[in-house]
Amino acid sequence: MDERGLDPDGTIAREGALDRVPAGFVPVVEAARARITETFDGTRLHSAYLYGSIPRGTATPGVSDLDLQLALHGEPTEGDRADARAVEAALDRAFPQIDGVGILLTSARFLLSEVDRHDGGFFIACLCTPLLGPDLAEQLPRYRPTALLARETNGDLARVLPRWRAKADEAETDADRRTLSRFVGRRLVRTGFTLIMPRWGGWTSDLEQSAELFGRYYPERGEQMRLAASTGRVPSPDPAVLERLIEDLGPWLAAEYTAVHGEKAPRP
Repeated sequence: MDERGLDPDGTIAREGALDRVPAGFVPVVEAARARITETFDGTRLHSAYLYGSIPRGTATPGVSDLDLQLALHGEPTEGDRADARAVEAALDRAFPQIDGVGILLTSARFLLSEVDRHDGGFFIACLCTPLLGPDLAEQLPRYRPTALLARETNGDLARVLPRWRAKADEAETDADRRTLSRFVGRRLVRTGFTLIMPRWGGWTSDLEQSAELFGRYYPERGEQMRLAASTGRVPSPDPAVLERLIEDLGPWLAAEYTAVHGEKAPRP
């Protein structure tokens, strides 16, 4: 992998590996593997993956969360979601070195589908580290930092903003606002980075680097993107922070993204 996150052929390198997991998080990963195996048998689970700072080797104890993607043989059911929530809660209670657990559930069929090839498929092939089961990346193409990839990964921000506004209005506690601000901050930084990704010609998932690169192309919005990055890493309970991200940076970014890359193809 070079300094732009690319393999020698110019395709985006897979960014994580189990041997990069920091020592303090190894017990967390081992427990996640055991819990998933106990909860989701082979009739339901195709494969499981880690993503985020833990497999990239950049996790901070007490700050970083544990991110997992499960690929199921069938479409996720309410029972699957309830089981995933139970696994999340058990792991979060057991390990003080993580600040929250998130499990995504998607069918293997959809991740391999043509419509999701440059979104969920890219996510699995480049941003996820195999934990259990056969690796779906073996059935997916190699990816380059193109406008197509930008559009299909983050070209739906305009559709997401109304949901964020509703969640911000419903947030009653500091914990609610921290959870939302972390999600909003990370998503805005990823969207800002993929906006400029084809021009920069590489890939990174690092929040601070993403915000810095974005600021080179949009210096007038650089300070706001740095706020999004810091909030994505250390979430804020301040309603004013959420308002600034959702009502100012968000609408501008959505409009600029659509103008530059177009809108993401609708999903079923």
